[in-house]
Amino acid sequence: MSDSEKNNIITMEFFDLLSYSFFQNALLGSLFASIACGIIGSYVVIRRLVFISGGITHASLGGIGMGFYFGWNPILSAMIFSILSAFGIEWLSSRQGVREDSAIGSFWSLGMAVGIIFIYLKPGFAPNLSDYLFGNILTITKPDIIYLAVLSLVLIIVFLLFGRQILFAAFDPDFAKTRNLSVNLIKYAMMMGIAITIVLSIRLVGIVLLMSILTVPQMTANLFTSNFVKMILLSILIGFLGCLVGLFLSAVLDVPSGVFIIFTQIIVFLISRWIVKLIHKKQLIGSL
Repeated sequence: MSDSEKNNIITMEFFDLLSYSFFQNALLGSLFASIACGIIGSYVVIRRLVFISGGITHASLGGIGMGFYFGWNPILSAMIFSILSAFGIEWLSSRQGVREDSAIGSFWSLGMAVGIIFIYLKPGFAPNLSDYLFGNILTITKPDIIYLAVLSLVLIIVFLLFGRQILFAAFDPDFAKTRNLSVNLIKYAMMMGIAITIVLSIRLVGIVLLMSILTVPQMTANLFTSNFVKMILLSILIGFLGCLVGLFLSAVLDVPSGVFIIFTQIIVFLISRWIVKLIHKKQLIGSL
């Protein structure tokens, strides 16, 4: 079979997938998740909150386990548990004199322990547990898409209206206080935003890999720009590209989408880093 025939088959398979409603839902979910993660992830990267996002992500397993055991909606229970964990981390590290990494590690371990306990206590096997652990956006539902769309819209509005105040509170809290800004309120609000974004994006790549989608596209974007707005836009584009490739490969190979999404984004990061280094090297040689 020639290369052109193989390319034609791949193209036909992709357009065939577009005719299925589950794949259309996955595309919409990927788009809105990329927007939400692009905005929140850029804040996470510039604030160096990657470890905190990892702690909240893994703590969400506690809520999922409780949801399975008590018959609640796992996403809703995970969201409540994650928000409380995020607030707990901020409270311990800022008010109780506990080191931030220690507070994160405590809630990280607590959430994982609670989740595992309740999952094992539930009779039988927890349904769709692998989707929460490793992600499978092909199973995303219309309510999930609506939640992600609303979250994306809210984040866009918040950062358009209060982006400058958020950055002031993040990098110069003393100056923010002179402008009568409630620094603590902003910090807790952003922690809640991180927690909600994490939980609503779990179906995309799963708990195990979710930290990457909040950091890898943003790290790649940061290679090309230090402007916060441009960084957000570029990370959204990179994130959605990774989702498209991951969706297609997961549908064809029947492998969880999260694996290919993260793999694609890491490849893009490595290629981008190589390109940036090459450009800097040529500029250095040209200046000699």
